[in-house]
Amino acid sequence: MTPIEALASRALNAVSRVPGEFAGGGAYALFHMPLARSRMRGAERELFGGADIERLEVNGKSAVTYRWGNGERPVLLVHGWQSRGSRFADFAPGLLERGYSVITFDAPGHGDSTGRSTTILEYRDILTELHNRYGEFEAVVAHSLGVLGSFFALQHGVKARRVVAISGVCDFDYLVEEFCSALELRPLVKARLHDRITKNLFPGAPADRTPFSAVNTVTDIKAPLLVVHDEDDTRIDVKQGRRLAGAFGGQARLITTSRLGHRRILGDPVVVRAVLDFVENGPDRSGEVSTESVAAR
Repeated sequence: MTPIEALASRALNAVSRVPGEFAGGGAYALFHMPLARSRMRGAERELFGGADIERLEVNGKSAVTYRWGNGERPVLLVHGWQSRGSRFADFAPGLLERGYSVITFDAPGHGDSTGRSTTILEYRDILTELHNRYGEFEAVVAHSLGVLGSFFALQHGVKARRVVAISGVCDFDYLVEEFCSALELRPLVKARLHDRITKNLFPGAPADRTPFSAVNTVTDIKAPLLVVHDEDDTRIDVKQGRRLAGAFGGQARLITTSRLGHRRILGDPVVVRAVLDFVENGPDRSGEVSTESVAAR
């Protein structure tokens, strides 16, 4: 636990002893607030310096969008928590060579966008607006929290011919459990946080489908799915990837890697090539494939 997390833990647990919703509101706000903002790496600057950069207003915040190509045959790249669109820099050149337009963004509170926080609703709204601009995506390629946000948007009308989930979150409740565990929050704080999430993010959703889970989108999403997850991912357990792939059955292909972890997987040549091949050629429904990249050794 970092010093900031320790301070937040003490404060939220202390406030929970006071009647009212202070603890639930504080936990909810912190839950959606990245404590670090990623900066663009030197190796990413040349590529992103040549992008068509625009800003998209979402919930009073300004999200930066990046595009290469003329917008035809669009592929959308969706980053995760405390990340940014530039982390997909290794995917863009190959997609452009194959004739796709590449689109990505920095969510509010991330990268060069404004704001200090973001929610799954804002991910949905950004994907929806980009879908309205460019039409059906040839593919949506998402990482980490971006996977959950993408499935939420796909359930709400965004269309994609293929979907790729890398190191993805399958269940919103997984994030809640990890958050509460990391801060060692008392059960009462956790219960109040759940109440806020239900009320603010998923009003009207059936009790058995709150919080949101990607497994509940099986009947809504017909696109082939590629799931890539590392066995040694300490941020998002590989069980989340297996759960996602298992829910979609023959519609999904699962690739497992090792020794790449949560973030390095995005720069691994074997993973990048597998994703590009899937986007271009479609699924290989041969079942589960285990890979170990030379870059991971």
